[in-house]
Amino acid sequence: MSTGKITVLIVDDSAVVRQTLREVLSSDPEIEVIGTAGDPFVASERISEQEPDVITLDIEMPRMDGLTFLKKIMSQHPIPVVICSSLADNGAQSTLRALEFGAVDIITKPRLGVKGFLEESRIAICDAVKAAASAKLNIARANHAVQPKLTADAILAPATNAMLETTEKVVVIGASTGGTEALRALLEALPEDAPGIVIVQHMPELFTRAFAARLDGLCRISVKEAEANDTVLRGRALIAPGNHHVLLKRSGARYYVDLKDGPLVCRHRPSVDVLFRSAARYAGQNAVGVILTGMGDDGARGMLEMKRAGAKTIAQDEATCVVFGMPKEAIKLGAADKILALQSVPGAILAYAR
Repeated sequence: MSTGKITVLIVDDSAVVRQTLREVLSSDPEIEVIGTAGDPFVASERISEQEPDVITLDIEMPRMDGLTFLKKIMSQHPIPVVICSSLADNGAQSTLRALEFGAVDIITKPRLGVKGFLEESRIAICDAVKAAASAKLNIARANHAVQPKLTADAILAPATNAMLETTEKVVVIGASTGGTEALRALLEALPEDAPGIVIVQHMPELFTRAFAARLDGLCRISVKEAEANDTVLRGRALIAPGNHHVLLKRSGARYYVDLKDGPLVCRHRPSVDVLFRSAARYAGQNAVGVILTGMGDDGARGMLEMKRAGAKTIAQDEATCVVFGMPKEAIKLGAADKILALQSVPGAILAYAR
């Protein structure tokens, strides 16, 4: 009998990780762990007994690695998969390949022993599983209740007056579930003299650097993980490092980025709302804001602030989103000037930037 909960199968070769993930996921009243498996062969048996809504999958396992198992799942019987990875830097490339093979999201294994870390891990893990359950390859579910959360006020106070004039355009982009492939498609379409870009993609630390390096090899523009005080330049995109908020700042005619720690905002660090608010304040009408596929509402209020400051704003349409959460919330607030299919976004950015 169905309980109406999101059912999850945990696949990991570590008994400690399996137990910890079970406890973390079971703490959410909307999620039910229906089983665990120490390797893909046991997982296949579990799936044949009861098909889960979502699978959490480790990459490095005995007998069959996670990537091979993921390819089998996606070719034979697609089920939303969230990759649960350790923070090992050398594993970041394999994990990014998993997103290309159809995995919905990446989470890092819960960090044990420090209450604050474990609580933030819990939020990220449960949110990723809920987003996966409503991702395109699965039947969309009703929106889940939004839990209380901090706003961008926690990092940056609202603007009180407009900035001095400058003509240089700057683009800020926010994305979450499904965003890695959406960003690849968008950035690959841009010419090498495209306006400077700052991006928040909800992704764990260490993976953002590997993700930036991968995009840098594919795109005509250069792409790098943002560092404090990096200048926002034509022909370059800066991606917020995982676990740090990124803010757009201005000194004279020069735009640059600042990195901040601080609490989760809209359940995320980095937060799209924080980036968008900083763009409203420091770039105003010279900014173009883009909100792409993702679960939740991070970026919606920040985009409305951008629009009120004179910026041009674009939301990805439902048909091309993996999860139509973040764009939907921005559209609901009246924050989007245009609602476009993903393939039309690069042209609109360039048209606005002219």
